[in-house]
Amino acid sequence: MTEDAPRPETPEDDSSPLESSPLTRDRLAKYRRVMDAGGFPYSFRRTDTASDLIERFPDLEPGASSGETVTVAGRLMNTREMGKLIFAVVSDLSGKIQLFVDKRTLGDEAFDAFRDLDAGDWIGATGEVIVTKRGELSVRISAFELLQKSLRPLPDKWHGLKDVEQRSRRRYLDLLANEDARTVALTRAKIVSELRRQFEDRGYVEVETPVLLAQATGATAKPFETRHSALDMDMYLRIATELYLKRLVVGGIERVFEIGRIFRNEGIDATHNPEFTMLESYEAFADFNDIMTLVEEVVVACAVVATGGSEITYDGRGVNLAGPYKRATMLELTRGAVGEDVDYDTPVHELRALVLRHGIEPEDHWGSGKLIDALFDALVEETLWEPIFVTEHPIETSPLARRHRDKPHVTERFELFIAGAEYANAFSELNDPFDQQARFEDQAAASAAGDEEAHPIDEDYIRALEYGLPPTGGLGIGVDRLVMLLTDKHHIREVILFPTMRRQKRDDS
Repeated sequence: MTEDAPRPETPEDDSSPLESSPLTRDRLAKYRRVMDAGGFPYSFRRTDTASDLIERFPDLEPGASSGETVTVAGRLMNTREMGKLIFAVVSDLSGKIQLFVDKRTLGDEAFDAFRDLDAGDWIGATGEVIVTKRGELSVRISAFELLQKSLRPLPDKWHGLKDVEQRSRRRYLDLLANEDARTVALTRAKIVSELRRQFEDRGYVEVETPVLLAQATGATAKPFETRHSALDMDMYLRIATELYLKRLVVGGIERVFEIGRIFRNEGIDATHNPEFTMLESYEAFADFNDIMTLVEEVVVACAVVATGGSEITYDGRGVNLAGPYKRATMLELTRGAVGEDVDYDTPVHELRALVLRHGIEPEDHWGSGKLIDALFDALVEETLWEPIFVTEHPIETSPLARRHRDKPHVTERFELFIAGAEYANAFSELNDPFDQQARFEDQAAASAAGDEEAHPIDEDYIRALEYGLPPTGGLGIGVDRLVMLLTDKHHIREVILFPTMRRQKRDDS
């Protein structure tokens, strides 16, 4: 516990002008004094971070001095004055370190200048590493410099920034006030880095594919539309990277992946944001069975990096991410949920009646595959807690997956479900240009019937398939959801630094 206590400041509504509050007026006056005296420095050289000092001086006894001078820098979080001493806490990305400010060491003028600092100010300080009599590792400063003034008080250190909407809108304050928010952000970075390493170590080549497209292809989703003025044409933000990555496999890049932003013009809820991050990969000469093994290895590797092991806790319940994962077909799971022996050959009118009985409103163009898929979504998904590969999705809902080698109505596709949510989607890729053309035409018919998420016909992709796509296993992993799982967060906005938000209403509007 550092020898500090918060100053009795409460942040004002930061939509108010700086001149409107005594707290901010005082800070603004200090800022102007610095500017009048020549302004703030353009750079500062520190020798150590907080974590560096903690690692380098683990064994100093209470009251001991190291004899080593260091320079640290960070944001001043709070101070506590005790006569001729000030105890101050400086925070940097690595952690916190205490400054021991002794009037006898610093001198009267500099001591008074330090007293004039405010919580939130960026400062640099030089001094000797010591341990106080109470056992707190500290820097007894001999000099300091104000690097930039914080014109507004920080959120209350002890209570943090609690309003979920404000935390998402003003992530800079959330990161300042809530250590958990910083931990999630840094853990996300570790997970993304590990994902990249896992694929690079397996010989995959990382690439970048277009974000702005003439057609929104690669998934069944509603796209964002825009207009390119110079080309005088409608364009779309990508809803997937799939078809461009598979073009690269056709071109001879046999293992390829991309970690990129995806855009879908759909609703926002706990697991969906219109802009999100997806990893997609494609491996020549592999099928969906090979990709299942890949997923098991990649997921557990990310868990180890993020949490230290393969057994995690999510929403108060344990989850073991060590493979092998259970496998079950969509049809058998759906049959178990509805208590009836439904099949893809079951008459559509009977399936529609069953769907209606379970509170689902089917659309007119849905066939048997989509109806069974809807039953699975409504009745099964949330019940799947331990990792499970749900296999054999219907052809109707899988326009880019290869037909199952032994079963006529389904594809060689799987989705990975953990803790009631989907984390990965993969399949043996459809590489027959004639079958792909027929699937696209079926999707075009669904679009004409009102399906806004139907896949368009991509003639150039058909042409690419005519040059030959080898047997290929493809994979998509929802990066944001994986981070949610491994940080025990239950809303996607907690793991996206700047989530999409509804326009904020103003009182004067």
